[in-house]
Amino acid sequence: MDLENDSTYTSLGVPIVSIAFDPVAVQDAAAGQYGVESTPMLSDADHAVSESYDVLQWAVATGEPGHTFVLVDGGEIAWIRDYGAPENGGSMYVTPAEIAAQVAAALGR
Repeated sequence: MDLENDSTYTSLGVPIVSIAFDPVAVQDAAAGQYGVESTPMLSDADHAVSESYDVLQWAVATGEPGHTFVLVDGGEIAWIRDYGAPENGGSMYVTPAEIAAQVAAALGR
């Protein structure tokens, strides 16, 4: 995964956690397919996490969260962005440099 291997992002010291509706077995297979090595991949089967962080406002046609990034700092949402949303450019891929810059700005660095 590009983000977990990007030195600009990793130098921020902000851990990555992937949360999706998919069952653990499906996520394990995807992790192998996409080269995810150290990022925890968690299942949000009951949608409670997605609902509590309000990421379903950008749900795709299947009702699942899109490509949403949430920065939690001190238990509060410090920054949230769904890059796949039309109002944010509709990108399916965002460079690690873009994510790192947004996270650093949200943390005041």
